Amino acid sequence: MPEEPCQCPDCQRFYREHDRLIRECPTLRQQQELNWAALQSFRTLSGRVLEDLQKQHGHKGNEVTPPQVSPTGVVEEPSDALQQAIADLENINAHLFSIEVLMERIFDVRVPEAIEKKFIELAGELAPDPLNADRLRLNRLLHQTPDLPDRS
Repeated sequence: MPEEPCQCPDCQRFYREHDRLIRECPTLRQQQELNWAALQSFRTLSGRVLEDLQKQHGHKGNEVTPPQVSPTGVVEEPSDALQQAIADLENINAHLFSIEVLMERIFDVRVPEAIEKKFIELAGELAPDPLNADRLRLNRLLHQTPDLPDRS
């Protein structure tokens, strides 16, 4: 018997977002475009943050970052945590670039209309409309059950 899904707020938010993305983008093509856009926005933002941190703190590769003088004239040593964060962002950007190369292969795939319809059909089963009258009625009944762990 499968385990019950986690009821913590973070997991619940993930489940809702997961279902929303399936409902709003139920075809292979829409999922391809959605994932490409998400990847590009992630690369753009993390790349820009990394670039700004490197400019601000003079970090280039393995060089030691020199002390910085704040506007108040106080000499500030770059922290180990900051250096680690910059190194982590460099790694994230390298991984995102690798993912982008793999994603380009996914865009080469095209499926016939009949297969796209199968995507739409199964999307409705995997993530039914949460505002559907039957779903709302079921949710109301479930929240009245005293033995459910997420009942307040």
